[in-house]
Amino acid sequence: MKTILIKEPGKVVIEEREKPVRKPGEVLLKILYGGICGSDLGTYRGTFAYASYPRIPGHEFSGEIIEIDENDRGLKPGMVVTVNPYFNDGTCYSCQRGLLNCCEHNETMGAQRDGAFSEYVTVPIERVYDGKGLPAKTLALIEPFCISWHGVSRANVKEGDKVLVVGAGTIGVLAANAAKARGAEVYIADIAKEKLDYAVNTFHLNGAILNTSAEILEEEVRRITNGNGFDVTIEAVGLPSTFQNCIDAAAYGGRVVLIGVGKKNLDFNFTIIQKKELNIFGSRNALKKDFLELIDLVKAGKVDLEKIVTNTYKLDDAQKAFKEFSENAGSMLKVVIDFTK
Repeated sequence: MKTILIKEPGKVVIEEREKPVRKPGEVLLKILYGGICGSDLGTYRGTFAYASYPRIPGHEFSGEIIEIDENDRGLKPGMVVTVNPYFNDGTCYSCQRGLLNCCEHNETMGAQRDGAFSEYVTVPIERVYDGKGLPAKTLALIEPFCISWHGVSRANVKEGDKVLVVGAGTIGVLAANAAKARGAEVYIADIAKEKLDYAVNTFHLNGAILNTSAEILEEEVRRITNGNGFDVTIEAVGLPSTFQNCIDAAAYGGRVVLIGVGKKNLDFNFTIIQKKELNIFGSRNALKKDFLELIDLVKAGKVDLEKIVTNTYKLDDAQKAFKEFSENAGSMLKVVIDFTK
């Protein structure tokens, strides 16, 4: 079978490998679609905090069940499914308390362990979720939506909240959609006008802020919120400056969610957290309930996930996909690899 491998920063190859053999309790999947996550792009660039090499990328994917044991989940060969890619150890303090998404020794596919960008993979049956008839391309987008949904849930976004998402990449746009689905008034900020326009016009958000300076952001926040600040701000970039944006733009008593992952340190006047009495939430990965809720939400037609896909490549063009995504990240949103061609 063909496997996509990031051998080192900037170098993607396609290798021929043996098709995996399923063990008892595992499912053999034929991969159909896979999304290139920001972490995969970071691994390609050499900037991802959890990257090591060589690495098979990919944790956003859909697949067809080829082989599976008898089970009580209703899963059968031929079904199109998606997968929870976060492997927890089951023994650490977080796992003991049911916080499986932030396991102290978490290994996410494509990050701390090899991912799904091969023609076939095996995964434990308990991580496989029925796609309920959703298209394979849509199912490959459930996992990134879960990342955003989990963050929005952490902040308990509710109807009538004014929400600012900083970052108009895939996770930011999906966070905006998640907040909108909960009845919030949603704005999005980024330095890339093309991405902002796409996000607002495609998903009918309330507005956008071209975040070219702290002064412009401050002025727009004041205008939009009548000087009050946003009830919720969501960081979806992973930079000190964008986290600072979220702190500054939050209302007194507001909620700040950090979803973005980065390597840089933050140096700021932290007393503002005390002064505003901010509620700050880290958000890592997602839970089984997030996957199940979103499969139902998308099935019900509440969000058209495929609108976030701006570029699709064939498996054989993987090197081109990563290179062009890296060079044009300001205009490309979700990049998907089609394993069926």
